[in-house]
Amino acid sequence: MPTARLAAAELRLTIDPASLGFTDTSELAPGPLPWIGQERAETAARFGLAMDQPDYNLFVLGEVGSGRSSLLCQAMGAAAAGRPVPPDLCYLYNFDAPERPRALRMPAGQGRELRQSMARLCKTLESEIPQRLAGPEFKSERERIEKAHAAEEARAFAELSAFAEARSFALRRDEGNLVFTLRGEAGQALTEQQAMDLPLPRRAEFDRAEQELRAEISHFLDRTRPLERARVEALEALRRQLVKPLLERELQEIRVGLKKHIKDAVKLGAYLDQVGRDVLGNVELFEAGDPEDETGEDALASVLARYRVNLVVDNDGLAGAPVIVEDNPLFRMLFGSVEYQTDEDVLVTDFSRIRAGSLLKAHGGFLMLHLHDLLGDPLVWEKLRRFLRSGRLQIEEPGTAHAPLAAVLLEPEAVDVEVKIVLIGSVEQYYELQEADPEFARHFRVKVDFAESVPASDATRQAAAAFVAHSCTRMGLPHFSAPAVARLLEDAHRAADDQTRQSATFLRSEALAMESAALCQARAGRVVDLGDVEAALRARQLRHDYPEQRLQEAIAEGERLIALKGAHVGRLNGLTQVDLGDYRFGFPVRVSSRTFAGHEGVLNIEREVEMSGPIHDKGVLILHSYLSALFAHIAPLALTASIVFEQEYEGVEGDSASCAELYALLSALSGVPLSQGLAVTGALNQHGEVLPVGGINEKIEGYFRICEKAGLDGQQGVLIPALNRRHLMLDQDVAEAVAQGLFHIHTMQQVGEGLELLTGLPWGEIDPLSGGYAPHSVLGLAQAALQAYRRACRRAARGRAGRR
Repeated sequence: MPTARLAAAELRLTIDPASLGFTDTSELAPGPLPWIGQERAETAARFGLAMDQPDYNLFVLGEVGSGRSSLLCQAMGAAAAGRPVPPDLCYLYNFDAPERPRALRMPAGQGRELRQSMARLCKTLESEIPQRLAGPEFKSERERIEKAHAAEEARAFAELSAFAEARSFALRRDEGNLVFTLRGEAGQALTEQQAMDLPLPRRAEFDRAEQELRAEISHFLDRTRPLERARVEALEALRRQLVKPLLERELQEIRVGLKKHIKDAVKLGAYLDQVGRDVLGNVELFEAGDPEDETGEDALASVLARYRVNLVVDNDGLAGAPVIVEDNPLFRMLFGSVEYQTDEDVLVTDFSRIRAGSLLKAHGGFLMLHLHDLLGDPLVWEKLRRFLRSGRLQIEEPGTAHAPLAAVLLEPEAVDVEVKIVLIGSVEQYYELQEADPEFARHFRVKVDFAESVPASDATRQAAAAFVAHSCTRMGLPHFSAPAVARLLEDAHRAADDQTRQSATFLRSEALAMESAALCQARAGRVVDLGDVEAALRARQLRHDYPEQRLQEAIAEGERLIALKGAHVGRLNGLTQVDLGDYRFGFPVRVSSRTFAGHEGVLNIEREVEMSGPIHDKGVLILHSYLSALFAHIAPLALTASIVFEQEYEGVEGDSASCAELYALLSALSGVPLSQGLAVTGALNQHGEVLPVGGINEKIEGYFRICEKAGLDGQQGVLIPALNRRHLMLDQDVAEAVAQGLFHIHTMQQVGEGLELLTGLPWGEIDPLSGGYAPHSVLGLAQAALQAYRRACRRAARGRAGRR
């Protein structure tokens, strides 16, 4: 079949603005962000978000800008609205083991009530207990107890004094100590020297009496210690008796104020009981003392601090389940932390310094994370793996044990956490995770796969228009006219390189909408029109096309050799694409070939110098296989051929030049010149079929720009695979040049069709009688050259044999 020449109407998709059904996007009803063509992803997301079983977390695959995060946030919000509000989470002082604070879950809002109630309790105790202990009832009863104790002690002391006097000793109290002195016969106190001057028998008598007195003092102390202990206990009992009704009343109000049907009701009751016992056990600290006694005030403050409630998760006022997007998943931000402060070169903390992370805050709801962020911190990754395995979260401060200062460590009680994790990642990351960490991947059983492009339809175009309206409303931009939206849609088809599909990377469309709106606002326009979008596209290209411009200038100035007219043997213009990430463009590169008699076959010079990639090398090997099949009837081939991309210094990758390489090789072999005005792109299989290639629009436009600068003569054009016809979304100026007959685009299905167009000669068919190709065809001429090469090789072989 001959090549086909495409008409201008086939080179791009043009969307009729009238088909959109609106004048401008302000007419479109506001609504949620549309899932444009992502029915599979939407169905999977809704299934996963509604699934309550463990391990049905979501892994969202898609390219950046596909709307994966925004749409999942919207879906999470919708799913969360129908879920119950999860409970609050508090951490309380553990009276049995202070280093292990207790966790308490309460219905939403009751955590705040408990915290406020305990704060009121502390204020009440701090104000009313001193009043009760300073009241007349306490004073009178304390005086009675003190008097009874003093009387008992006085009787015992009188007996001790009489015992001492009977033995010539005087006994007195001095600042709480018992002091005795020896008295003479006249009753006067003896000095130490006077005692030493006494006769020896008298001194011995006094020594025995002193021993007896010391024993009696010890007996006195044994009698009075229980009396003192009884006094202290009686005073403590008196304080507790006066304080207990107040304490029971306040604690009962707290119990009554909180709902009974809470999951941790027993734990809360036990905690309040412990608070009551602890208050009664430290009630003496509440008694008014010396205002300057800071030690007593510090002790009381320390006791009251135990009764505070650390409300780490407060869901009061929340409607539905929480939805949290954690964009900074540091260890503390994700798993919570324990804060420390320095006290005399020691890191100290307590239960009130426990802080919740995103996982605890998302309990009962949804948490969105980005895989790339998690992989950057091995500690976060390992902790998340353990959490997913157990479903329980232990708050800890990593690295505290290795801190330069000694630390008082806390081990907060671990809690069960029920959270649906939505993990955002790329396709590559998803499959790498499946391979590298199957245990982790097992916890993400719902795959939400966002397509890079979607089949275009009236529904997808309406949804895209709704997306533009949504963006205008959200960002406060002027609305878009129907022609402007139609141009945005055409650009979405260009981004997908397909007339039947549109790109699902809506970040590009949103950016173009913002840039177009800025130009509209700059001219004080009310509605963004087609001219604004076209101007934004031109401005974007101008910002990014400097590398393309330099290559075009190098060709125009003769630095890069590209022939646009005439015909040459063994030389042809191939088309290549450069992808800079933020900008793609195409430009021509000369492909040349030389052939000789020999046995080395086809040499890919780029491969020989390690400047080609594996796909390009594969293409050359396929070319070699096809060439061998073409001339199998005269095998083995006596051929040495070289193929090279001239003036290419950055390396070559891809197989889209294999058709051009075959044409250059057959031209060199046959001696038939190739038209230089036609540039070629297309991949080749082993049966001579032409396969589609990528970047077709950039390649065509790049060559068109070169020809346009040199002057279009009506003979120039490109030869592309027929399977690339649906991928054409060329600029309007290319279509106009084709319509005027100044530039041509041809398509081919078989390589022979393209070679006939380039040479003007028939491709060549096998003659059943002769077993070879027709003499005046390209393959016939190549066959003759190969036969001549074989004869030359045989002569050379005979010559070498004769010399031996």
